[in-house]
Parts: sequence; C-alpha cells; structure tokens
Amino acid sequence: VVGYQLSPFLWKKVRSGLSAGRVQSVAVRIIVDREEEIRNFVEEEYWTIDALFSAKDSAKPFPAKFYGTEKEKIEIKTKEESDKILAELNSTDYAVKDVKKGVRKKSPAAPFTTSTMQQEAARKLGYQAKRTMKVAQELYEGVDLPKLGAVGLITYMRTDSVRISDEAQGKALDFINSNFGEKYIPSTPRVYKSKKNIQDAHEAIRPSVIEITPEIAKSSLTTEQYKLYSLIWNRFMASQMASCELNTNSIEIMNGDYKFKATGSTVKFDGFMKLYEYMTEEDNEDVSLPVLEENDELNKVNIEGKQHFTQPPARYTEASFVKLLEEKGIGRPSTYVPTISVLLSRDYVNREKKNLFPTELGFIVNNIMGEYFEQIVDVDFTAEMERNLDYIEEGKEDWKKVVEEFFSPLKIALEKAEKEISKVVIEDEVSDVPCDKCGRMMVIKRGRYGKFLACPGYPECKNAKPIVEEIDAPCPKCGGKILAKKSKKGKKFFGCSNYPNCDFVSWNEPLKDKCPDCGEYMVLKYSKTKGNYAQCSNSNCNKIVNMNNTKDEE
Repeated sequence: VVGYQLSPFLWKKVRSGLSAGRVQSVAVRIIVDREEEIRNFVEEEYWTIDALFSAKDSAKPFPAKFYGTEKEKIEIKTKEESDKILAELNSTDYAVKDVKKGVRKKSPAAPFTTSTMQQEAARKLGYQAKRTMKVAQELYEGVDLPKLGAVGLITYMRTDSVRISDEAQGKALDFINSNFGEKYIPSTPRVYKSKKNIQDAHEAIRPSVIEITPEIAKSSLTTEQYKLYSLIWNRFMASQMASCELNTNSIEIMNGDYKFKATGSTVKFDGFMKLYEYMTEEDNEDVSLPVLEENDELNKVNIEGKQHFTQPPARYTEASFVKLLEEKGIGRPSTYVPTISVLLSRDYVNREKKNLFPTELGFIVNNIMGEYFEQIVDVDFTAEMERNLDYIEEGKEDWKKVVEEFFSPLKIALEKAEKEISKVVIEDEVSDVPCDKCGRMMVIKRGRYGKFLACPGYPECKNAKPIVEEIDAPCPKCGGKILAKKSKKGKKFFGCSNYPNCDFVSWNEPLKDKCPDCGEYMVLKYSKTKGNYAQCSNSNCNKIVNMNNTKDEE
C-alpha cells in the first residue's frame, strides 16, 4: 500500500528508480537522524586521573582510577582542576582503605534469533548481515556429510523467538553431562523469555542434530560455513550450561582526602564460558588484582592526568542497526537484510568501513517524507502497524478497517504533496577528471551497477568511464600507478595500471613504506585487536608495524 503509492511519486518528483515503504522509509529516517545528531554534537572537555600502584611485596603494577573524596565523586572538567588535584596528592602516602570480596554469577546468553545471530556474526566474524544469512541458508538447506548424506545442520534461520523444544533441551543436557560433566548442568533447565509482540513461529536458531559438532562437520564445510556453524552450535550449547562464577575484588585506596578505586575479578568456575565467551562493559573494566588487605601500603608507580573529549554518537553499523530495528519493533527477521540492501541500492545510504551514513539523496527523500508523510516515517506508528498486522493474522482485527484508517490520510497527504512539491533538481557531483573527448569536467552518476563517470555534455558527448581509485603507492614491480579494482564477484583487489605489461596484483592494499627488516613492500591489514597495521608482504619476514589509525566505533 505504501510502496505502490509513494514510489511513483518519488520517481516523478526526485529521480526514477527510487522507492519508499513502510519499513525502509523509517529506516532512512533513523540513519538521517543519527547523522544530524553527529553534525550538531558539541564536544566537551573532561579529564581523568589514572594511576598504577604495586603492592610492597610485588613488582607487578595494577591500574586504579581517581574517584574523588570520601564524601563525593569529583568530575574533572579542565587541566587546571586536574593539575590542582595532582599537586595535592602526597607522593608516597597511598594505603588500602577498604577491600570488598564477593562472588558474581554470569549467566549465558539466549540461543540466537535472526537479529542476534547477525549482530554476533558481525562482531566476532566480521560478516555483513547479507553474508550471514546466505551462509545460514546453506547450513539450513543441508550439507553432505560422510556416512550421513545431506543433513540440514541448523533449524530455520528467520526467527524472532528464543524458545527451544523440550526434546532439543534434553539432548543438549545429555551431551553436556557426557562431555563436560554434571557440574556444567544448571540446577534447573534454562528457559529464556522472548520479547513481547513477536511471531514465535519458529524455535530459536540451534543445531538440528546436537551430536554433529563443528569439528565433526568441519571437513564437509566451507570456511564460512564452519565459522558460522561453530558460532551457532557453541552459543546454543552454552545457553543450556551452568553459570560462570567470578571472584570479585573491589579496592579503595586513600591518599589524604582523595580516593582511588580498582576493581578486578578472577574465574572461580568457567561454566558456560568453557564453550562460549562474551564480554560485557562490566567485564571490560575488570583486571587481575593482587591479594591486599586493609591498611596495606602501596607503591605509586605512576599517576597522570589525561585529557578526553566527549564523543558524538557512533554511526550505525549493520549489526547495531539491525539491533535497533529489532528493539523498536520495525520489520521482521526476514526483512532486516532486504531493508539494508534497498537503502544501499537506492543510494539513500552509503557504507564505509562498516558504518552506514546517509547520502544527499537520503537527506532529500527523508525531508520530503518527514514534511508530507510524517505518519509513514514515525517509528512508533510503524511498530504499531506491525502489531496490527499480527492482530489481523490472529483474527483480532479486521484488515479492511486497519487499511482504511491508514490509507485515507495517506491519500490526502499524497494529493497535497503532488500539488505543492515541484521537481527536485539534484546536482551531480563534479569530479576532477576531464572528459578525454570534449574537455568538460566529468560528473559522478549512479547506474544499476554502481557509480561511474559521465560527461555533463550528454547527449552531445556520450563519453562515460568507470571510476578508478588510485592508491598512493607505486607498483612494487614497475613503479607504475596502483589502482583499486573489483573482481567479478565484487571483491576489492589492487593491481598495476600498466596491466597486461605488468602483472602485479594483491588482495591487500600496498603501502609506500618499505619493510624496515627486509626492504620488501608493506601492505595494509586490519584486525579487531590491533586496528589498522602494516605487514611485510614477504612471507618469510611478515614484519608487523603498528599504525596509529583509530578504529571505527561499533
């Protein structure tokens, strides 16, 4: 109803090939709103005082953070405030004021839904949502295993439920008991509650045959299939295991009236984390602390004030965007990937280094939708419509009544927009590449296969060419230019502009700097732990050089 009414309107007023819809238009608004938050963000300065202490009988230091005084927490806004506190700290008089020890239980996460699988595959495997669903589909349809034939390895992968069958739970507990021991079985079988207003048509995503472990299936799986199946199998099995137990330690350190705090934890019983580890913000703050008692004196290893600035909200990645859609009740498990694909293919949104941000076209279409079709792009309205569709399915609402209440104001708004909006002219972005036929500066246009360069003199001059990205590094073989290209499957690679006379090619981006050890060229690589780093292309050397590039936020 929405798409077939509004899409032709956008073709007429903005650009042919565009579309609107009950879900995708709200999705565009969410991404545009986040970009406006980032643009309007005003950073504020703040300071922290970080310390390293060591026990008198230990050389290993541990970190602590400045808290304030015994009476109150102190927020440090300027360097002057930080310097004043540092000057008032006694250089040697640091002692343990209080030690609190305890045990904290950490429960496993629920088995995967479509949304949580996409988020975790992005976080742990670096997979985009579309790639995750493609591989999951392959696992669901079946894989040929020795002596077993074709076996569907997972249950249906489009689901919003964390429910599992009693039979699957029983088999999981038997497997845990046989392979890990009785202590890894929880005192009562775990039951996870699904969110409200879900369809609950299918179980959570789980292995269809518990006994087929990732290692048993590995020889029959591609690398992608093995990684995702391992993630699903381990997550499900861990969800049925006993909690992890942590010994916690909280220490207060005094210096005159000023207080520092340190928190730490050690694993008492690994429980479900024997199979599946996940981190929370609380875990990230924990460190290993020495055994200390009240009134123990400490050595100051280092204390310094550090300047910080508040950060704007991060742009959405596919994983965080899917999470938000699920939280807001927008769309269904089967629509998350198609929604993102439509935003990218319509040029409403671009993806760069995993981050989603709106294009000029996205801003224009969102402004039109927000001014004339506010109900369509309202998050709460879209979530309410999802609920009404469920009620229709359950026989609690009459579909004609629901559609009429929605369609009548939409028709009026569309008639108003048709009269008031004139054709929107979107200027093409001018490139720095001159047309080699007429000399005009070529402009960037977008076709069904992506962006390309075209002469603005069309139809007099019909010259067009692909956009070529040149890398700031010479070819290691001939010294020519290195160009970023795409393979037939769309994977980015780097090749020499003098091809076929020079056959240099690399999947990793070559860098200008040479390896300090062997003199070969370096390539750019990335990992979650290191961020961007340079590595020698010589497999016999593999020298790694850290780079100071900051990682994009998740």
